[in-house]
Amino acid sequence: MATRLLGPRARTHVRNIYALVRVADEIVDGPAMEAGLDAAGAATLLDALHDETMAAIDRRFSSNLVVHAFARTARECVIGADLIDPFFASMRTDLTVATHDDASHDSYVYGSAEVVGLMCLQVFVNADQVPPPGASSELVDGARRLGAAFQDVNFLRDLDHDEAALGRDYLGIATGDHDREAVLDRIDADLAAAAAVIPQLPADCRRAVTAAHDLFAELSRRLRADPAPTARVRVPDIVKAGLIARALVGAAPRRTSP
Repeated sequence: MATRLLGPRARTHVRNIYALVRVADEIVDGPAMEAGLDAAGAATLLDALHDETMAAIDRRFSSNLVVHAFARTARECVIGADLIDPFFASMRTDLTVATHDDASHDSYVYGSAEVVGLMCLQVFVNADQVPPPGASSELVDGARRLGAAFQDVNFLRDLDHDEAALGRDYLGIATGDHDREAVLDRIDADLAAAAAVIPQLPADCRRAVTAAHDLFAELSRRLRADPAPTARVRVPDIVKAGLIARALVGAAPRRTSP
């Protein structure tokens, strides 16, 4: 939803990024597994998707329309193997690792979420810019922390499903290594750090990033208020509309309290 608030310069590029992310995720968690594909088969498909993506960037074409669109975005916005390879590495981890410790959690989140934020940041600062200026270190840190917060919020929202249906524990809660409050404190600290640098983004991207930040800040608040949810925590549509309206008028990101 927040993508709609992006200016036209960036909107299609960000959608191209998330389309490729969705295809990879479907290979490790979605229809591929539901069709009876085992982990080895999924790994083969994932490797093929990675190889086709890198080849398409080099040759400027792919018959896979999702890959072709992503490759165009990667070329125009300077998204390279330094971001693409860690993403696919984390996707492969879903096929082999069920329980994460702190180190594997951090590595997984970097590849599955932080680099996606960095890809989007490359779009925000580089799209239609000649030469592409690149991002400041402050924006890089903010993009990583916002991506990490988004991922950890989703881990908490899907805690029961991930454990029961997929046999995964991303946060160390099932093993007793961490508790929900500590995870929520980390999320809120990441959201606060990201909020501090959103004003440095190009003007045509700030509203969208503010809306996304505030949606996940609201999810974090609701997760903290309901320590034992019986259903997946969500933000009601009327509250979402209010958050988007705030972002549209240029309001600053909502504060979080780690």
